[in-house]
Amino acid sequence: MNARRYFSFLLGVSFLSSLAAPQQEHSTETPGKLEISKHPLTLERPAGPAPQTLDPAKLRAEANELVKLARSLPPDINQVAQRKKDIADKLKRMEKLSKHMRGELVP
Repeated sequence: MNARRYFSFLLGVSFLSSLAAPQQEHSTETPGKLEISKHPLTLERPAGPAPQTLDPAKLRAEANELVKLARSLPPDINQVAQRKKDIADKLKRMEKLSKHMRGELVP
């Protein structure tokens, strides 16, 4: 019985001493994360698209071509049965020109 008391006493003392002893702090972070946290993250504003230089002569030429194609359509519509392919090609070219001009003017 004496051994039992002695054992209980030792167990209690070791338990109390473990509570009283200062705990070592163990970092849960890896060394790499600790190193990264030392340097603050600074973000730079992303660079926007380079400013486009407009070529007025090219835009004028494309606009003139677009006007010429648009003026040639009404007579072609009258002959739509015979000239379907020509009309389709003109409309595609007009669409391509207008998209290109829009892209140049409104980035």
